[in-house]
Amino acid sequence: MKAVLFGLICLVGTALIPSEVPAHALQPGYLELQSLGQLSWRAHWRVPDVKGSPMKIRAQLPENCDQPLAPMPLFDGTAWPVTWLVHCPEGLAGKSIQIIGLERTNTDVLVRYELVPGEGQTQRLTPDNYTFIVPLELGTWGVLRVYLGLGTTHILAGYDHLLFVFALLLLIQSGWRLVGTITAFTVAHSITLAASTLGWVAVSGPPVEAVIALSIMFLASEIFHRRKDGQRLSERYPWVIAFAFGLLHGFGFAGALIDIGLPQNDIPVALLSFNLGVELGQLMFVAGVLLLRAAVMWVRPQVIIALSQPMSTGNAVMSYVIGGLASYWFIERIAGF
Repeated sequence: MKAVLFGLICLVGTALIPSEVPAHALQPGYLELQSLGQLSWRAHWRVPDVKGSPMKIRAQLPENCDQPLAPMPLFDGTAWPVTWLVHCPEGLAGKSIQIIGLERTNTDVLVRYELVPGEGQTQRLTPDNYTFIVPLELGTWGVLRVYLGLGTTHILAGYDHLLFVFALLLLIQSGWRLVGTITAFTVAHSITLAASTLGWVAVSGPPVEAVIALSIMFLASEIFHRRKDGQRLSERYPWVIAFAFGLLHGFGFAGALIDIGLPQNDIPVALLSFNLGVELGQLMFVAGVLLLRAAVMWVRPQVIIALSQPMSTGNAVMSYVIGGLASYWFIERIAGF
């Protein structure tokens, strides 16, 4: 019994923790081409850091540009950025942009470009699709497709957000309460995501990330202190807790979207599709956890019973695992101030 319980804990931990236990998966590369008019662009290329060295990827602009290959970047403490001016006599529309070496990585690259000043579009490149032809116009459906994928990728790579949702799943045993709690979390982070992205509210990113870690620590404490003889406030009114902390998580989602940028002609579509992508990724994670729970329940029901019982060893161990990870992230983020 103890061996099975330990195995399940290790399985969940492995699914939640990457090899180096960062708060998020490896940050994506970023290429921005800001139009200066007269067929000239300011190019900004940011390469993720891998153990003190730039990831072995390189941006290649259309061949008609006077400097198609990105210069070597310099380390700024978190990544490897470089900025240069480029002139493309034939423009960018209909031309190819490629990220050399991306096919040998596990990350992606966000490309934000302007065909004319102030009208940006975004394209996501992956190891399976590391080159694209710049379209004359992305269009509404193109914006919907790109930002839906960006939202899904962001939530599935956000281990702290997923751990918060996982803690809610452990804390709440009732199906309808779980639905209401997830809905409250969704509504709350949708509000702050929109408000922050549209510039209505400005909140500094690092403190928000630290408080997000604190929200996970709070849920870990609530899981640990559950009692058989009565429900705690977080169990009686979980949607209130989910809504309050969902507002904070929305600011975290907004930070990623602000870095990506929004197409000026399709801001509502991009914002909506990014948020839908976040929800899609969140529902995929919840479904995966529930399917795993059902599978274990079918094979070893005593394991699920041990994890769900207040004051049990399994309940205590899971709360320590969740709280320990959240504490690590909190200290790491405070130190990063």
